[in-house]
Amino acid sequence: MQAVLLNYGLLALGAVLALAGWLWRRAVQARAADGRAGLKKQKVWSTILLVAGAWVLVEKLLQLVFGSVPAEEFTVDIWAERIPIGGVTISATVLATWGVMAVLLVLAVLFRVLVVPRMTDQPKGVQNVVEMIIEFICNITRTNVGDLGDHLPSYIFSVAVFMVGCAAVELLGVRAPTSDITMTFTMALITFVLINYYGIRRKGVAGRIRSLAKPTPVVFPMKVVSDLAVPVSLACRLFGNMLGGMIVMDLLYMALGNAAVGIPSVLGLYFNVFHPLIQTYIFLTLTLTFIGEAVE
Repeated sequence: MQAVLLNYGLLALGAVLALAGWLWRRAVQARAADGRAGLKKQKVWSTILLVAGAWVLVEKLLQLVFGSVPAEEFTVDIWAERIPIGGVTISATVLATWGVMAVLLVLAVLFRVLVVPRMTDQPKGVQNVVEMIIEFICNITRTNVGDLGDHLPSYIFSVAVFMVGCAAVELLGVRAPTSDITMTFTMALITFVLINYYGIRRKGVAGRIRSLAKPTPVVFPMKVVSDLAVPVSLACRLFGNMLGGMIVMDLLYMALGNAAVGIPSVLGLYFNVFHPLIQTYIFLTLTLTFIGEAVE
């Protein structure tokens, strides 16, 4: 009974604070319209009061309507959940990966059918954006590894779009494929193959082996171990950062409990959008750096 009365009291308090903040803000705006100065701090504080009151009001209203969320034990699964389909179990991140790939394929087909035929020598609209992105990717690739053909920028662009798609999946409450060690190791293994492919293509097999023995043959075993550690390092770095972001968001939901209204959405803009974009940039930069070392 006391808990119910407390919730109603906080609901009323939130309504009062929100109303007070709104009236205060209106008064400040009216005085600002009359040309009065020095009202910036009052406008900020009135906005804070309005937002805080509205947050308490909405949080308590949802709790009274839908009830309290029961506390759950916090657990972290390194491996993604497996879903039974047709007598076999498939990882949830694999299904998410298929979904991202399907969406990207549909978008690629639509782009090829609707946009490419309309491209002209004088770019405008969507064509301007596409050409800016292509030029940006090509410039980054050329700066790090020189001219290795058109296929490497295409791969870099594809990986960037795929990782952005994985971040978008996480916004929908689905575990991102890049928070699964099997996915990150697969991507790192492709990078490892490209490192040696371009190194052998530029120097030949013998030249690639000799490059591992510079400046002295004594370092050859260490360089071999270092090269073999590249995919492990790339995979674990990406996996650890993405898993860490997911754990932080889960901890936030657990800590806030019934008060998890609005705040997780704001912080999610960092952990589910900005943070994955940073990891995408780091992964691609390291990929180009390692390829550049192999061909120099």
